[in-house]
Amino acid sequence: MTATIETHLFEDRSRLKELRLAHRELDIEIQQLDKRGHFDHISLKRLKKRKLALKDMIVRLESELIPNLNA
Repeated sequence: MTATIETHLFEDRSRLKELRLAHRELDIEIQQLDKRGHFDHISLKRLKKRKLALKDMIVRLESELIPNLNA
C-alpha cells in the first residue's frame, strides 16, 4: 500500500513538472508572438486559453499534493 502511495505521489510530481514546463513554453511562445507585432489574434487567444487551462491544472494538482492540515 505504501509503495502505491509513493508511486502515485511521484507520478503526480512528475506530471506537475511537465505541466509547469508546458506552461512556461506557452508563455515564451506568447511573448514571442506579441513582440512580432503582426500575428493572428485568434491563435494568440487560443494560446492564452491553453496557458490558462494549464495553470488551472497546475493549481489543482498542487492542492492535491499539499497535505490536509485538518487531518
